[in-house]
Amino acid sequence: MRAKKPSESRTIMTDMVLPSETNPLNNLFGGELLARMDRAASIAARRHSRRITVTASVNHVAFNRSVPLGSVVTVEAVVSRAFKTSMEIYIDVWMEDRFTGEPAKANEAIYTFVAVDDTGKPIEVPKLEPETELEKERFAAALRRKQLSLVLAGKMKPEEASELRALFMG
Repeated sequence: MRAKKPSESRTIMTDMVLPSETNPLNNLFGGELLARMDRAASIAARRHSRRITVTASVNHVAFNRSVPLGSVVTVEAVVSRAFKTSMEIYIDVWMEDRFTGEPAKANEAIYTFVAVDDTGKPIEVPKLEPETELEKERFAAALRRKQLSLVLAGKMKPEEASELRALFMG
């Protein structure tokens, strides 16, 4: 199975915030943004694996800025690391200034998807070969996040978490 580059999974979705998608403060509902991020991440995971993919977890979401009615929002998703059957997807959300058009980062998230066969059984995915410095940073951090998640879930003993030990023990 050929290893792939993050750029092969990059997914960019741009849309406008409409009145039916806003809360009483005229800002985009968080759940609406989560749905947009999930769709973009799903496409990125499918592009990487060329398989059916399912959301396994939402590992991190940061709602750093509210997104007002009428804003142009761009959700950018890319595979940051591939494990045996799972893929971590890093999502950046950008909002254009309504007057200047300048993009500003509004939110970010990290999702995990699993590739499955036609019966829903997890299936192996291609490895990922990061190229840019940002891709390499996200790739390395993904293993630490995975190990932390496994330790917290009781699926890995803390002493087996090599990346976490290196991080905290030097």
